[in-house]
Amino acid sequence: MRIDLNADMGEGFGVYPLGRDAELLAFVTSANVACGFHAGDPTVMDRTVALAVEAGVAVGAHPGFPDLRGFGRRRVDADPADVERDVLYQVGALQAFARAHGTRVVHVKPHGALYNQAAEEEPLARAVARGVARAGLDLALVGLATTDVMRRTAEAEGLRFAAEAFADRRYEPDGTLQSRRVAGSVITDPAAAADQAVRIVRDGVVVAVDGREVRLRADTLCLHGDNPEAVANARAVRQALERAGVEVRGLAL
Repeated sequence: MRIDLNADMGEGFGVYPLGRDAELLAFVTSANVACGFHAGDPTVMDRTVALAVEAGVAVGAHPGFPDLRGFGRRRVDADPADVERDVLYQVGALQAFARAHGTRVVHVKPHGALYNQAAEEEPLARAVARGVARAGLDLALVGLATTDVMRRTAEAEGLRFAAEAFADRRYEPDGTLQSRRVAGSVITDPAAAADQAVRIVRDGVVVAVDGREVRLRADTLCLHGDNPEAVANARAVRQALERAGVEVRGLAL
């Protein structure tokens, strides 16, 4: 058994910090770095890549809709052609910072509403996959493990697909994530996050909010850096996975 453990990072902006990136990097194997559209800026991107390299953590791009005010979590009815170019633009920007620090971008994980919409809307999924493919066919595209839309579109563009599950989010019975508008949708109990992570990797199931089991297979597990218990969750999840005999390692081939 093996799994990648990723976290969203670099989501501050200007003088406004967000998350405890340096502490999280001690526990994860991949960092999804915001690329300036939903959060982040050149200074934050540069600093976050440097921290990831120092920690020996793989760098990934975390592109989103151009929605700073809504943190990229509001639905946008965007032209797929615009989405393709926006993804290419954001990934390319992070690739420049990665090269400057002697590393490369390994994967691309859409953020927020872009992630959720692309998991359900094939034209949008195709646009994301095309944008990533234009940035490089060596990139893995990360998407929701319980939907085939992103997988199909990634593979159609010649990309490796990395199925993602969430240690710190509640699931609906259909395998989608429970809306953040619902109280309790984000798991802040480290023991509960650790238990969910181990069940996903070891048993291939996650328990939905109604008690039903949802079957899935994951290549990577996400922990959110803006979770108030982000570091405690990450520590508990990493320790629980290793106790269960799971090898925690990055997505790079």
